[in-house]
Amino acid sequence: MSGFLAALAQVVGADGVQTGDAIPPRHRTDWSGAAPVQPLALVRPRSTEQVSAVLALCTAHRVPVVPQGGLTGLAGAAVPCEQGIALSLDRMQAIEAVDVRAATLTCQAGATVQSVQEAAAAAGLQLGVDWGARGSAQIGGGIATNAGGNGVLQFGMMREQVLGLEVVLASGEVLPMLRPMLKNNTGYDLKHWFIGAEGTLGIVTRAVLRLRAAPRARATALVALPHFEAALELLARLQADFPGALSAYELMWRDFVAASLAWQELREPFAAPHPFVALIDVGGAEEGALQSALEAALGEAMEAGVALDAAIAQSHAQARAFWKIREATAELPAHMHPPINFDVSLPLADIGRFAEACRAQLDARWPGHHTVFFGHVGDGNLHLTTDAATVGGDEAGVEALVYAEVARFAGSVSAEHGIGLHKKPYLGASRTPAELAAMRAIKQALDPLHLLNPGKVFDV
Repeated sequence: MSGFLAALAQVVGADGVQTGDAIPPRHRTDWSGAAPVQPLALVRPRSTEQVSAVLALCTAHRVPVVPQGGLTGLAGAAVPCEQGIALSLDRMQAIEAVDVRAATLTCQAGATVQSVQEAAAAAGLQLGVDWGARGSAQIGGGIATNAGGNGVLQFGMMREQVLGLEVVLASGEVLPMLRPMLKNNTGYDLKHWFIGAEGTLGIVTRAVLRLRAAPRARATALVALPHFEAALELLARLQADFPGALSAYELMWRDFVAASLAWQELREPFAAPHPFVALIDVGGAEEGALQSALEAALGEAMEAGVALDAAIAQSHAQARAFWKIREATAELPAHMHPPINFDVSLPLADIGRFAEACRAQLDARWPGHHTVFFGHVGDGNLHLTTDAATVGGDEAGVEALVYAEVARFAGSVSAEHGIGLHKKPYLGASRTPAELAAMRAIKQALDPLHLLNPGKVFDV
């Protein structure tokens, strides 16, 4: 391996290769909580050409490669392997161009989500997705996991924000797919093979992203609801009243709201606690008119018995305070020991019944468990988190229970976090044997030596 490491240093420079104790601890795992692994080396290229040369070397020496972005993933996709290198793109952060007329942005894969958002905002535009780790998460990682978060209800997952990609294959060959057209009907749309593939088919190095017009005004509200069916009714009403302008519809069960308020020492948002609270964001052209329209819509919902109470933010500070209740997910690691996180997707009509079924089974098996339910329910994405300390540390038992319910309701074991290592045993709950066989065939065609992120998503 000494010759291989020396060759890597020739490609990326001596400062671009770190080994042994020089590898920072953060590059040995990710936010998933997976056990740290010491890779053979950490390699930090600065360009697509260097990534290409590194992968060609790894193929020649049969060395596995685990790509790493901002290491904010929750499924273990960026955890390195002992016999391979960790390939970090944190030196490839350039935002290369913003085309205001075409509403596109071209950047390297290591650019953070926040830096892309800021560049878009400076041009009067916005990126269609957002999530809490925006300051650390990288665009390449978001593409590789087809990340979601906030904004999906209005603009779709990360896949819908990508117009073009540059990808390096395991052999070192570069696929130059940086074409910014909305219409490009020329056979297989190859870029989609790499979006959501978690680095198992190729390494994303650059991207052309589709931007959206930023609304001139935005209104934020908290709405108290009596039951889950009312949440669906309110969602339908708001989508009819504000077509194409409802950017967030976050639903929080009472257990989540209570935990968030306690952890962050916040005040109850309403005069009394309610079974459900929805956090909504709506965009518009003029602030006064938007506020009035939202007030009227929520007033009608209250008169119809759909909503119990509502509060519309009167300032940006109050809107941020409303969002702080929902963003208590950052507090989970500090208050749950550890948190057992789930990110599932279900048909809208089944989400409430699924949550009730999970809670009933958890109650029966672990009386006194602490589980909270919340999510981007407008797009069918439900999160639930259980405190492992309240179920005797039986993480495997909780996962088996929840994913069995996901299969029973014909849902997806991953809505936006990917598969990685953590969900690999349960992929069969959402994919048929024929689908898995097709996925393996694609993997075999593009990475015949199985060097790219081995052991992630599924076993080959």
